[in-house]
Amino acid sequence: MGFLFRMAFWFSLVLLALPLRGGDGDDSQPSVGAIQAFLAARDAVGDMSAICERKPDVCETGKSALHTVGIRAREAARIAYELLDSQLGQSTTPAAQPDTDTTTASIPAAN
Repeated sequence: MGFLFRMAFWFSLVLLALPLRGGDGDDSQPSVGAIQAFLAARDAVGDMSAICERKPDVCETGKSALHTVGIRAREAARIAYELLDSQLGQSTTPAAQPDTDTTTASIPAAN
């Protein structure tokens, strides 16, 4: 979800930077440039970072949510690793013999 927000933000900055003339004919709204939009976004992020001072309970809930997401992501990664290892992993048992059938052109086989 965060990826979509970032993508929409950067896409809107690209649209603001392009020198396109809108065909709607409504000149009552002032035009905003990319630099002005960037400065406004920077101020918005600064305001969002100060929310912990205004509402500490929001930050505590956010920390708890991020902790829960981290634990679930770690568990999902462990399950995916185990699944891939059981499906694609090579045998690592001590009884596994090295491949002696493969020969190379420049390295002689060890006796």
